[in-house]
Amino acid sequence: MTDFLNFLVAGISRGSMYALIALGYTLVYGVLQLINFAHSEVFMSGAFGSLIIINTVVGRGTHALPWYGVIGVLLLGLLSGAVVGAIVAWSLERVAYRPLRKRGAPKLAFLISAIGMSFFLSEFAGKMFNRLNNNNFPQYFDPNRHILHVGGVYVTIPQLVPIVSALVMMVFLDRLVSKTKLGRSIRGVAEDAPTAALMGIDIDKTIARTFIIGGALGGAAGFLFGTAFTVSNTMGFIPGVKAFAAAVLGGIGNIRGAMLGGLTLGMIEALVPTAPWGATHAWIGIQWTDAVAFVVLVLVLMFKPTGLLGERLGRSA
Repeated sequence: MTDFLNFLVAGISRGSMYALIALGYTLVYGVLQLINFAHSEVFMSGAFGSLIIINTVVGRGTHALPWYGVIGVLLLGLLSGAVVGAIVAWSLERVAYRPLRKRGAPKLAFLISAIGMSFFLSEFAGKMFNRLNNNNFPQYFDPNRHILHVGGVYVTIPQLVPIVSALVMMVFLDRLVSKTKLGRSIRGVAEDAPTAALMGIDIDKTIARTFIIGGALGGAAGFLFGTAFTVSNTMGFIPGVKAFAAAVLGGIGNIRGAMLGGLTLGMIEALVPTAPWGATHAWIGIQWTDAVAFVVLVLVLMFKPTGLLGERLGRSA
């Protein structure tokens, strides 16, 4: 049981990172009915941006910091990753999508543009940043040191921060979309853009702000992912695909569905390939983690084609 709970905590932490990325996918889809395949590179940009800023402000030392120093580094990384991600996402909307929208281009043109920008950003980051001496975040804290220990279940800082961040962001977005003027504009554009324009809503500004919010979430997730793995120009592909799968699993265009889908996918990855209670051998082996996650996605969609919650953003409030 203890092993099961530890795997569960790890799965929730991993799923929280997927959820942060999936929220960006689902926001853009809810407004434009567009899958922004360049969102994975927004995620990657946030990781590189936060890495450069932390190295500049805090330094590359591996010395341990006091608890308030660790909190400061985490907040700086989340903020810098979010800002860089928001800038990149806003630039994508202005350069790659808005001109197509103004010309009434078909959806296929948006898809091709998204894929093209994805490749461009990945190659650009590779040329600019992969030559750095070290693309790992300095360890200012012991990643194996637990901060919570309940009945044999250990929770570390790298596990806790994504969980708390994802929960805070989901509550913030849910309140923003349902209670604020910007949220009403987003729901109106998602439901019927021409009618929303007739009612005085600035379509371009609303879409740009939606990209900024989604980009900030993706960039923050890039920092969290980068603290656990090496930062590279190709780091966004696998998490991006899984986050998109999480958004579809929960119900594409649904904020709560993106969160639920991310957590579900993360727990499936952590629990299904591992050993069941009391067993000495894994069910199928950890090397099948990715395959299991997508098989479960297909099985769920066979019975729930619109996902677990299945509501569009414009109809969710």
